[in-house]
Amino acid sequence: MVRVIVVLSALVTHHQAASAATTPTKPGVLTENDKIEALIDAIERLPGARFVRNDKEYDGPAAAKHLRSKWTWQRSSIKTARDFIRLAATSSSQTGRPYLIRFADGRVMKSADFLGNELDRLEGKGPGK
Repeated sequence: MVRVIVVLSALVTHHQAASAATTPTKPGVLTENDKIEALIDAIERLPGARFVRNDKEYDGPAAAKHLRSKWTWQRSSIKTARDFIRLAATSSSQTGRPYLIRFADGRVMKSADFLGNELDRLEGKGPGK
């Protein structure tokens, strides 16, 4: 009986944690999942950008597809948008090399920096809020 209670308690706790990531506490407030989707969408729609992963370049839709697959694969470890950036969108899990964005004007930036800035903007913390 004690085992059943412990298991049920663990399931309820897990459900509450999962719900917290998908259910906003206030109307108009983005959930963590909403923020992650917005970050991936920003990558997907970045005009003229090329995304560099292990020295190979990809367009926005291909980069977004890759990030979504990493998110799915690591979903149990990713609870927040900052977790997503750190665990899935910063570097290659195979080589450890950083993901880069080459903008249309030739500038190059680490994807972690771009996504961190974008998340700050979404959360009203940085420039362009």
